[in-house]
Amino acid sequence: MIFETRRLDPGLYIVATPIGNARDITLRALDVLASAGTLVAEDTRTTRKLMEIHGIPLGGRPIRSYHDQSGAGDRARILAAIRDGQAVAYVSDAGTPLIADPGFKLVSEAVAAGLDVHAVPGASAVLAALTVGGLGTDAFHFAGFLPAARAARRRALGELVAVPGTLVFYETGRRLQESLGDVCDILGEERRAAICRELTKRFETVDRGRLGDLRAVADREIRGEFVLLVGRAERAQAAETEIDRALQEALNTMRVKDAANTVAGALGLNRREVYQRALALSRGGPGADDEGTA
Repeated sequence: MIFETRRLDPGLYIVATPIGNARDITLRALDVLASAGTLVAEDTRTTRKLMEIHGIPLGGRPIRSYHDQSGAGDRARILAAIRDGQAVAYVSDAGTPLIADPGFKLVSEAVAAGLDVHAVPGASAVLAALTVGGLGTDAFHFAGFLPAARAARRRALGELVAVPGTLVFYETGRRLQESLGDVCDILGEERRAAICRELTKRFETVDRGRLGDLRAVADREIRGEFVLLVGRAERAQAAETEIDRALQEALNTMRVKDAANTVAGALGLNRREVYQRALALSRGGPGADDEGTA
């Protein structure tokens, strides 16, 4: 037995759990799972299995489900347990709750109610990918899962082109290919990138290179969970032909103003000048139905 049962102060304990390897759990997390009066889990079956692996008995304690579809009544019952003096431990299926996982509304209401919220930190796919990706870690932006709809996804990427740091995305195997295509179109194929698959698991792989070269990875990988890292843009004076090519690509799916903002940010150019160029290209082209206002 490597955990200790101890008395915990009343409050909500946000417990990070392994993202793959079951041994990637902290001793404190085991103590909290062993000691909390009530357990709350995104999937109770996953949590029961994790506790069995580490020899933690449930011992008649309640284990409740809380996930993205849970409502106000579920949260009210959890907060009531804390008000009654219990320590409540919340875990998602893997990694740190709230980080592209359920839990935000629960924590927000607990804070608003004046209840104590405690972090029990540990594994996170975001940080694991950054440590092995080989890209800059001095500044990064976590964007979570990109929208499923292509137009919305491209708009979201357009807002990120000028972020001065490494971009971090989550993606599933079945959507990786189409998402990576849009990432290449909007952010540029020459950016350095890394695709991290199944981190800490048996078939962990990390592919590094230019975004355009990594399309081949998306072609062959159809299963697993992925973290996509994209390096910061390298600002350089763009040739007119490069500007026009990028604008034509953007105008296929965006209005003139959005296309201009996206390309200007990606190439480090004056937005007004690029807008005027995009407006000229759009006349008689894909962006001709735009309202034509900056």
